Amino acid sequence: MIFINPRTDFAFKKIFGSEQSHDILISFLNGILYASEPTIQDLTIINPYQAPIIKGLKSTYLDIKAELKTGEMVVIEMQVLNVAGFEKRILYNAAKAYSVELAEGQSYGNLNPVIALTITDFVMFDDMEQYLSRFMLQEKDCLINYPIQDLELVFVELPKFKRSLSELESLSDRWIYFLQHAPDLETIPEKMAEIPEMNQAFAIANKATLTREELDEQHRQSFFIHDQRGVAAKALEQGIKQGIRENQVQTALRLLPILDNATIEQTTGLPIVDIQKLRNQSID
Repeated sequence: MIFINPRTDFAFKKIFGSEQSHDILISFLNGILYASEPTIQDLTIINPYQAPIIKGLKSTYLDIKAELKTGEMVVIEMQVLNVAGFEKRILYNAAKAYSVELAEGQSYGNLNPVIALTITDFVMFDDMEQYLSRFMLQEKDCLINYPIQDLELVFVELPKFKRSLSELESLSDRWIYFLQHAPDLETIPEKMAEIPEMNQAFAIANKATLTREELDEQHRQSFFIHDQRGVAAKALEQGIKQGIRENQVQTALRLLPILDNATIEQTTGLPIVDIQKLRNQSID
């Protein structure tokens, strides 16, 4: 079997947010949000498009949005590329999901808690080692929780999860491993096959079950991600080279009054022709 990459927008929505994903999403959220305990018993997957009800409010398209039986709203986003403004977008989506629940004339007491679950294929928090982090409102100095904890931001940073297949223990481990390694697998591992919802997820991710149009869309998104990562890597490489060049020039300028061109070349690595140009400019 060949499995699609669940980290692309198309695959993530198909596996976790389509009509047949009800039990899969319950298992996934119980694993990630509730330490693998069966806390969520039922939920409704709803249209993730949030049409603005306030004039001038920006519309948003979330990966997956689900309303739990208890009333909480969970908005789930899989993000592969670390785009500009991403951190603000998370706050915007969470606050918007919270505010649009309230119809005109309703009491604020009718607002239900919102959990914004964000899975990233890059590191967001360099100063934290754990792959799972949760943020809620607290008083800045005393670290006392705000009386109403209706907004929670949960992050799963995939690159920080280093466990191998043999080291998987919890339901959370298995789902994160699925997100990371499904495209690398040829069969469903025994540790994952024993969970019915994971079998269903693998079945949806099986390329053999996709239509030609779905395969084309999956390939298009995979190529786009590959290209964008290439662009980012190229920009980083050029930035590093530019930084090295600027450092060479600045060092050479400091050495011009005391060393000859050949010695400066050996010291800085800057070509002699460039060193001579700097010397000529300094004379001018």
